[in-house]
Amino acid sequence: MKVYLDHAATTPVDPRVLQAMLPFFVERAGNASSMHAFGQEARGAVDHARAQVAETIGGRASEIVLTSGATESDNLAVLGVALATEGRGRHIVTTAIEHHAVLEACRFLEHRGYAITYVPVDGRGIVDPEEVRRSLRPDTVLVSVMAANNEIGTFQPVAEIGAICRDRGIPYHSDATQLVGAAPIDVGALHVDLLSMSAHKRYGPKGVGGLYVRGGTPLLPTQHGGSHERGRRGGTENVPGIVGFGTALRVAAQEMDSERARLTALRDRFIGEAMALPGAHLNGDPVRRLPNNINLSFDGADSQSLVMGLDLQGVAVSSGSACTSGSIEPSHVIQALGLPPRLVAGAVRITLGRGTTDADVTYALDVLGKVVTRLRQAA
Repeated sequence: MKVYLDHAATTPVDPRVLQAMLPFFVERAGNASSMHAFGQEARGAVDHARAQVAETIGGRASEIVLTSGATESDNLAVLGVALATEGRGRHIVTTAIEHHAVLEACRFLEHRGYAITYVPVDGRGIVDPEEVRRSLRPDTVLVSVMAANNEIGTFQPVAEIGAICRDRGIPYHSDATQLVGAAPIDVGALHVDLLSMSAHKRYGPKGVGGLYVRGGTPLLPTQHGGSHERGRRGGTENVPGIVGFGTALRVAAQEMDSERARLTALRDRFIGEAMALPGAHLNGDPVRRLPNNINLSFDGADSQSLVMGLDLQGVAVSSGSACTSGSIEPSHVIQALGLPPRLVAGAVRITLGRGTTDADVTYALDVLGKVVTRLRQAA
């Protein structure tokens, strides 16, 4: 039996999304910047998809910059605002548990003279808005705090942080890659000025995503070329991918309520039964988390052995560790929770999806129990 439980890493393309994309590879393969009928047909498809993306988050189509994915979106948000405002200040506030796409962009700026404040999180992985407020300085030009963490699934107080930034007139960016399409989002209510998203986390194609940029937000392009995306991002539009992005978010919005309820029930069942295993510890808030996210540490078992042991039995999950420069390093997110080293070393992320069934959960729990027992006996 094969069970895929790594949907936070990527998701399979929904057949409805694929069907919407297929004509734009062959029959309707015009360049969306061309003036002839083929090009204008492609342009219409891009505009329609852009409107679908905007509708999903409560924004305007003109505020959506289409990108190659969330990494580019995060880089454009951080670097684009920093470049546009460097005459006003060179200080950025972010958190210790951001995705590497934000952290590495901040470190790039740090090496070039910017000051970066990395706000800590509590033991559940949640940022205190007051910590963000206390970190602000007269020269702060950007705050970047993710909406939901990609490893432990915890929701952050985005609206509260956004209100603080709005009061101070500081642009606020949120990486919402894991949240868009999984839960309702209204960029107005959240007070965000920039918001990152990606198609392949929501049953769309890889290599396409978007950045919401509220009108009036200072932003310089980081990718130069033609005048695409209203001059904010040069490059020929990936029309099939963009069509898939829009369709994926439309489908997700239509099915969001029922899917969220179904996944939450499966998630809670999995957590409840897994916590009965020896040395189990739940990482992140038990309730204030993504409906499909389960992150567990097992005392006496290491992440890589857990992942490989499950994989040998057909269950795909991911490690709480990241591979950096050829060496295995503990996850910066799990470390930020302040856990003992033995629990940091034994973290595993299990993320459910649209195709996950009760039978999948039953099988995965059975395999997990056997693998954990075997690893503890071998320790």
